[in-house]
Amino acid sequence: MSVNNPLAPLLADERALILDGALATELEARGCDLSDPLWSAKVLLENPTLIYQVHLDYFRAGAQCAITASYQATPQGFLRRGLDEEQALTLIATSVQLAQQARADYLAQQPQAAPLLVAGSVGPYGAFLADGSEYRGDYQLPQAEMIAFHRPRIAALAAAGVDLLACETLPSFAELQALLTLLADYPTLGAWFSFTLRDSEHLSDGTPLAEVAALLNASPQALAVGVNCIALEQVTPALRTLAALTTLPLLAYPNSGEHYDAVSKTWHACDGEHGSLIGQLDAWRQSGARLIGGCCRTTPQDIRAIAGQLAGR
Repeated sequence: MSVNNPLAPLLADERALILDGALATELEARGCDLSDPLWSAKVLLENPTLIYQVHLDYFRAGAQCAITASYQATPQGFLRRGLDEEQALTLIATSVQLAQQARADYLAQQPQAAPLLVAGSVGPYGAFLADGSEYRGDYQLPQAEMIAFHRPRIAALAAAGVDLLACETLPSFAELQALLTLLADYPTLGAWFSFTLRDSEHLSDGTPLAEVAALLNASPQALAVGVNCIALEQVTPALRTLAALTTLPLLAYPNSGEHYDAVSKTWHACDGEHGSLIGQLDAWRQSGARLIGGCCRTTPQDIRAIAGQLAGR
């Protein structure tokens, strides 16, 4: 069986694919209280219609791919809230259905926008820990246990019909190895892999990007590689590093320009820092980025600006 690659036609002729922007911080901006270990997954329980609306707003802004609200949605996390595994898996499927419904409703109004994709978000084990370790990668789990952690969510996303997986905000090489091992059980399902970084040449856990690229280059299920949930100024150097290591399409969806304090769980602008996604777009494209969007604190307005600038070319 061959791997389904829905990215290939959308990236033909050196085109760029526009991803969506932040989900969780956009939900917060619309009144949700996400001060909870479940983070955006909490809204699957409390107000799923709002998740649908955010997805729809991103499609209206020009996004060609919605990333599901499953980043922090795991049976283990929902168990802490008193839900059993069946209920948890139903909620993970709901995250896909909300994005699919937003896509269908947008395409009913704008059929020329097709094709649009739904990527199933697979957050790292560090996100489940809810202690900021997705930015450090300093957790250890035997591979069999790491695979067991990720399997139920990936199975639910695959069964719900995602076009591909977004294995995102990964800080750990060992976790990447576990995910690739697990994906072999879903041989037609492809994924992109995006990472948090220590610097432009290393994952957050210190693994050289050269090792990361070598592993992904050997996997037919790796459809793209890049960075997300990192600071704006880290993106271009990281893309340049990756461009020298792989022919896989590169992706970038960083944070808005503010910096996150994982201890206080607050965002801060840095003194003297000036930047925006749209201001960095040319540099990212020149450095090889083919899939471009935003992560925390970015908005539909940011995605509309990216879409407009790319369309202007």
